[in-house]
Amino acid sequence: MWTEVTPGWLPWHPNPSEPAFTAPEGAVDAHCHVFGPAEEFPFAPERKYTPVDAGKDQLFALRDHLGLSRNVIVQATCHGSDNSALVDALRASGGRARGVASVTSDVTREELERLHAAGVRGVRFNFVKRLVDAAPTDALETIAAKIAPLGWHVVLYFEAPDLPDLRDFFLSLPVTLVIDHMGRPDVGADPEGPEFTGFLDFVARSGAWVKVSCPERLTRTGPPALDGERHAYADVVPFARKVVETFPDRVLWGTDWPHPNLTDHMPDDGLLLDHVPQIAVTPEQRRALLVDNPMRLYWPEEQA
Repeated sequence: MWTEVTPGWLPWHPNPSEPAFTAPEGAVDAHCHVFGPAEEFPFAPERKYTPVDAGKDQLFALRDHLGLSRNVIVQATCHGSDNSALVDALRASGGRARGVASVTSDVTREELERLHAAGVRGVRFNFVKRLVDAAPTDALETIAAKIAPLGWHVVLYFEAPDLPDLRDFFLSLPVTLVIDHMGRPDVGADPEGPEFTGFLDFVARSGAWVKVSCPERLTRTGPPALDGERHAYADVVPFARKVVETFPDRVLWGTDWPHPNLTDHMPDDGLLLDHVPQIAVTPEQRRALLVDNPMRLYWPEEQA
């Protein structure tokens, strides 16, 4: 078991700026994580990285600083299928957070019901080859059948070149799909080119939801969200705008705090929120992206 933080790990930004963009009331950060603290919630022995602590107190403080109302906390691979840190954060949120867990194929109905009571509404599967040892298709098929009666969804994390080989399997799943980070497109390519057009076709066919998140992870040319830059990640903007325009009722946004596995720079989360008006250009698009869509997916019981 590793006991030290992964060499070169970038800690989360200690002093994010005040956003210039005021999010609409009720806005949701629909993709973020909690890491530890490791003394209370040890990381999984099989993890591929060891992060710095980034617990619920820091996450909720960031939520309030950014003027957001709620969080969707996604289980990260460093905690494996032990969802203890996630459940602890959900219970501490007073109903202002929902969760996406990681479970194994032998998960019991009782455990799923316990997670549901805590606020979990989906499971995440990682197909990014550098983060997992093998594509978890068999396990996902079994788990999807188990979570379907609860109305949960499956969050898929994959990279664009791998979608053609996974497409038919994803389409066969009997649950709602949510795609992390726009399927990680190559933003150096043409947004009207075959790869991204193929991704949009998959979204249309599957009825999937898409997170237009992580420009800091996708960008090639920046500029980074640092030092007051309020037009960051210009190369990502055409891709995200296309998704928002094409699927206005099925897009979500999140900070990805505390931004695991970044190697180039650690973004200022205030400036990340200022990126939203670049990709959702009308008030109607912004309200759907930040409020209406995540509320419909994660808090449907509160919808009129």
